[in-house]
Amino acid sequence: MRIAILQMIAVPGDVAANLRQIEAAAEKAAAGGAALLITPELATTGYGAGDVIRDLAETAEGPQVQALTAIARKHGLALVAGFAERDGEEVFNSLVMVEASETPSIYRKTHLYGDYERALFTPGEADSALRAFKGLKLGFLICYDVEFPENVRRLARAGADVVLVPTALPEGSFARFIATRVVPVRAFENQVFVVYADHGGGDANFSYAGLSRAIGPDGQSLAASDTDTAELLFADIDPGAFDESRRANTYLADLRPL
Repeated sequence: MRIAILQMIAVPGDVAANLRQIEAAAEKAAAGGAALLITPELATTGYGAGDVIRDLAETAEGPQVQALTAIARKHGLALVAGFAERDGEEVFNSLVMVEASETPSIYRKTHLYGDYERALFTPGEADSALRAFKGLKLGFLICYDVEFPENVRRLARAGADVVLVPTALPEGSFARFIATRVVPVRAFENQVFVVYADHGGGDANFSYAGLSRAIGPDGQSLAASDTDTAELLFADIDPGAFDESRRANTYLADLRPL
């Protein structure tokens, strides 16, 4: 299965502009043979939009998810995008996976990062739900979630083949270490694919590291950006190509109760 990863420079607070970027990427992804496009955390609102994010938050049945579904239908692929989800008085940092004729899957970020996120969002509950797609089982995390080994292990033990991670990794002293060391280790220690889709550029609140990538179960990059510029990456997900790695690194089978 071919996937595409959108490293986008979102327009803070401008949902229409961001949806146009996502649609343009979906068109290119489909033309490149991708069955699935992954976009960053809070892709529809922009991560650094601040308090306006709460005003832009919508339900899972709202216009943003409807627009994303229409994009997926038009271009004949599945789409994963971060958005601000409203549920009553609560707002969640969520992602949605949409396909033309399937019920959308929602995941809510469980580990909020810093005062910025904690002022805007309610944390979600741990969720091991998987989505079947093209013969694979997909699990979901958002940004900071992947930095906790328990989260990826939970999904791997539930049977995930691929863990999709929209993110908003900011520039900083540890950004490159997280993207190029921590994320590959999560893939290797669980023998799963990890797809990490970050923002690029910056806004009034944050500068983003970029460094989006897809990692195989052997910990090696299948596709990677080394910059913070806007970019569309492609990677081929073939579990059979990693049978040797899984035979040699039997962590899940050998795991004993703690």
